[in-house]
Amino acid sequence: MSVSTNFIKRPIGTTLLAAAILLVGAAVFPLLPVAPLPQVDFPTLQVSANLPGASPETMASNVAQPLERQFAQISGLAQMTSISGIGSSQITLQFDLDRQIDAAALDVQAAMTAATGQLPANLPSPPTYRKINPADSPIMLIAVQSKTLALTQVNDYADNILAQQISQIKGVGLVNIYGVQKPAVRIQLDPAKLATLGLSLEEARTVIANTSVNQPKGTINGASQSFTVYTDDQLLSAAPWNDVILAWRSGAPIRVRDLGVAVDGPENTKIVGYVFSGAAASAQNTITNGRSIMLAVTKEPGANVIDTVDRIQAALPRLRAAIPPTVEVNVLIDRTQTIRASVQDVEFTLLLTIALVVMVIFMFLRNVAATLIPSVTVPLALLGTVAVMYLVGFSLDNLSLMALTISVGFVVDDAIVMLENIYRHVEDGMTPMEAALKGAGEVAFTIVSISVSLVAVFIPLLLMGGIVGRLFREFAVTVTLTIGISVIISLTLTPMLCSRYLKNEHGTRHGKLFQLFERGFDALLNGYKRGLNLVLRHQFITLM
Repeated sequence: MSVSTNFIKRPIGTTLLAAAILLVGAAVFPLLPVAPLPQVDFPTLQVSANLPGASPETMASNVAQPLERQFAQISGLAQMTSISGIGSSQITLQFDLDRQIDAAALDVQAAMTAATGQLPANLPSPPTYRKINPADSPIMLIAVQSKTLALTQVNDYADNILAQQISQIKGVGLVNIYGVQKPAVRIQLDPAKLATLGLSLEEARTVIANTSVNQPKGTINGASQSFTVYTDDQLLSAAPWNDVILAWRSGAPIRVRDLGVAVDGPENTKIVGYVFSGAAASAQNTITNGRSIMLAVTKEPGANVIDTVDRIQAALPRLRAAIPPTVEVNVLIDRTQTIRASVQDVEFTLLLTIALVVMVIFMFLRNVAATLIPSVTVPLALLGTVAVMYLVGFSLDNLSLMALTISVGFVVDDAIVMLENIYRHVEDGMTPMEAALKGAGEVAFTIVSISVSLVAVFIPLLLMGGIVGRLFREFAVTVTLTIGISVIISLTLTPMLCSRYLKNEHGTRHGKLFQLFERGFDALLNGYKRGLNLVLRHQFITLM
């Protein structure tokens, strides 16, 4: 009695088992996330520190360096890089792949606290950190621009309406704004006039800083009532700043307009976003070349990138209606175009591979029933693998689809070995049931050993470490799962189908096409026999 005996004698239960695999795989296939490559979470943190007005050299020596000294003492830190610019420093910390990102974040927070005493006292805010994944590039780049409005106004709509609404869409992880143009007022003073009046730039800066401060104004207390004083004395445009008094000389006020001028402008003039003609020509919509605010959309880990982009595209008309019509919102880059094409190409290759495998089986077996029995193994094994992929959190990407494609040739091998051994007994005169019981018992161990030897090929990939190992582990596991499920089907469903549908066609008259193939195979077999006899007669020469 073999493993297959119970399944052969219980065709209804075996059929229901195969149907369950088929239905579960078909149900979860649309739920699998789609991505260009497997989802690999790199334990990476990015620390940011800002000191407005500081030079890159000052940021590197006074801000980045004290933090780097503390970060270097964290265990499991694989790589540390820093970039310092005008008024800002960014330190990227990449940890070992087996390091838990949350534990690393706690160590980074402790290191930042330890470095506080070594940082400049005038930092407007303590350094901050956030988790990032360097493998997650933006899935969509949206350009926001206007031909009539100032870029600072465009930035207001992009930041407060578009970015916030897009970030709430399912599947969107983060919306970064590039080319930020937050509104600000710049006061330009003539140093020569300041020196003439005995004023320094620092004195003027102190007065300006204390002029527009949002702070409590106090209360008016009466005999029976108390009133809180509320007044908004913040100056948000350039015109009122020209009347601000900087000092008094000889009883006369010295105003900003006496020493210079206040102008409206962006908070940071060193940051700008441009749309060039090459990018505009490839965009889906008509985009005006020139300065623009860019919204870079990044997906959540494990989210379906195609579904996420489709939701964003569906929401864009509603978002355009929420802002003035003079503000243009256009998709500049959509990475799903290449992802869709790549996935569709691999899916077509997978279907073509299945069709070619079935055709080759039919050419050699020349029997519809004998062809369909091993052919059933292919969709069942693939859909069963898809179900397990969903459970373990895999995605439909180039590597997993490639694994499914090359597995098509593997999964039919076990079924064909089972089929041919059973068919051999049928041709010897046994009934299909007897042949299935005997043939399945003879080759069960052989099928298992064949599959184990195939899986052994992928053991190095399964055990490979590092980033490359993380990427190819999904490929190796997918192939292994497909082979394992094909073994189960070959030991259960295949012998059951053989016991019901195989027939002895010995002596049956066949058509001309069958006879043509038969003569061709006979000629090929005779040629092989002659070559084998020749080799056996000259064994020593063959060994040499």
